[in-house]
Amino acid sequence: MAQAIGFFTDITVCIGCKACQVACHQWNDLPAWTADQPQEREGKFSLPVLSGDSYDNTRSLSDVNWRHVKFIEQFSADANRSESAWLMMSDVCKHCAHAPCLEVCPTGAIVRTEFDTVYIQEPACNGCRDCVAACPFGVIHMSATRHVAQKCTFCYDRLKQELPPACAQACPTGSIKFGPLTELRKQAHDRLAQLRREGMTDARLYGADGEVLGGLNAFYLLRGEPETFGLPRNPIVPSTTVPRSTLWAVLTGFLVALGALFKFRDRTKTTTPNPEAAP
Repeated sequence: MAQAIGFFTDITVCIGCKACQVACHQWNDLPAWTADQPQEREGKFSLPVLSGDSYDNTRSLSDVNWRHVKFIEQFSADANRSESAWLMMSDVCKHCAHAPCLEVCPTGAIVRTEFDTVYIQEPACNGCRDCVAACPFGVIHMSATRHVAQKCTFCYDRLKQELPPACAQACPTGSIKFGPLTELRKQAHDRLAQLRREGMTDARLYGADGEVLGGLNAFYLLRGEPETFGLPRNPIVPSTTVPRSTLWAVLTGFLVALGALFKFRDRTKTTTPNPEAAP
């Protein structure tokens, strides 16, 4: 197996330019329209309308947006918005060590590659949407035109040619770092220590050390709580709920059977004729 590789995204140097998002679109030949607006006019697809609620008009990952730069716009409650913060984070599939999507896929369409990334083999996808429901990050979406699951491939085709992913190569500030996981984790801890020495006490790592789904191959240096960036604090794989669910299912089945038995018993008592009764 090749060396495990990953992304380390440092949001403190992200400028929200969306170069990574554009590079992903270009390399993967993704259409510049949203899944809910595939109307074609004069040979060209219509562009999505402005969101109206943010400078971020993409708004989320989708079947045609495999990487998405989030704009988290924070303002104070006063009428003049005297205090504000504008946080930016380039979001992508996390390529989890314990990937829920891989665990639930019934056809084997989702596999782990030799680079330790999670990849969807489109010809094997039956469109069941199990992976969509299992992903705690809202990464996977169904293609409105191809009817298969879609997400970041970690530029698997480029990796096989010893090229970096398109998004990491396009990032102008080095916010998205690509390389061997062991090296990236060391860089992340060094960067975190530097920021804290500089007084940035709210800086934290997310997914770097195995606390999130066994570790994320695409992990982050954040400022603030994970929920601020739409990241779950303690996501779980579906199999962890199986023993508890099984116990409740067995208990429910037992109670239903017991109730049916008593009901049948009471019915038998009321329908059995009394032999001592007079004709």
